[in-house]
Amino acid sequence: MLLNKPVYKKLNSEFGNSILMVQRTERLDSKTAFWHFHPELELHYVNKGHGKRHVGNHISYFNNSQLLLIGENLPHKGFTDGITNNGMETIIQFKKDFLGDAFFDIPEMKNIKTLFEKANKGLLFNPIVKKEIGPKIEELVNYQGYEKIIKFLDVLHDLSLSDDYRILNPEGFNFEVEPQNTLKIDIIYKYVNNNFKNQIALEEVADAVSMTVPSFCRYFKRVTGKTFTKLVNEYRIVHATKLIQESQLGITDICYECGFNSFSHFNKMFKEITGESASKYRSNLKTLVQ
Repeated sequence: MLLNKPVYKKLNSEFGNSILMVQRTERLDSKTAFWHFHPELELHYVNKGHGKRHVGNHISYFNNSQLLLIGENLPHKGFTDGITNNGMETIIQFKKDFLGDAFFDIPEMKNIKTLFEKANKGLLFNPIVKKEIGPKIEELVNYQGYEKIIKFLDVLHDLSLSDDYRILNPEGFNFEVEPQNTLKIDIIYKYVNNNFKNQIALEEVADAVSMTVPSFCRYFKRVTGKTFTKLVNEYRIVHATKLIQESQLGITDICYECGFNSFSHFNKMFKEITGESASKYRSNLKTLVQ
């Protein structure tokens, strides 16, 4: 069976709390990471770790830390593949009306309300913001009741005043939030995740969701806004950036390790997706480390 988990994720806050907060120092079992959505916004902070971020149409790899804000009903998958020594992952999930229907409509809350709207496209905050606000997010676990809400509002306020972030889906995300669609998409993404290093025949993946090739191609483009080929290339390039960061393999070896059978095509896709060549990407990484 390709999928045995629900795609709509029901979240339940602990009794007496209007927000759900989880902290962990060990990686989550990959079997529990699936393509899902929920009406709650999600603030996700990793201080030391690595993994693949998949938010809406955006796919990328992080190798140190990250601070994300994901909007309501924006599909995403589990992120952290590994947490390093003394590392921690903190997740806060909350509804935009957790303080009442009209609380964020008052003038004083205008910036936070705008932050929630921007989060519908997925926000990835840059290192300076991450360094300043990340510890405040982690410390929320030490508070209860009124104090916790006030401290959380401080975090949201700080984030709302920052323009130091990247929008992960600048053109929006046109996903049709219906159970049957998320079911098919989850099967497709799992199939690609398990097979992107090999040549994937359209017939194989179409058959996995019981569709003909033409109907599959139309469906996938309509739901995700991209072609299936583009998705596979994105997975391969994300894996290539991971190998460049974590291995000593040459660029040519990385090309074939990621599933490309043409070095020129690999170079073209790498530059198209990352904005620079693979050799330039590695050079910049070395400069950053030094």
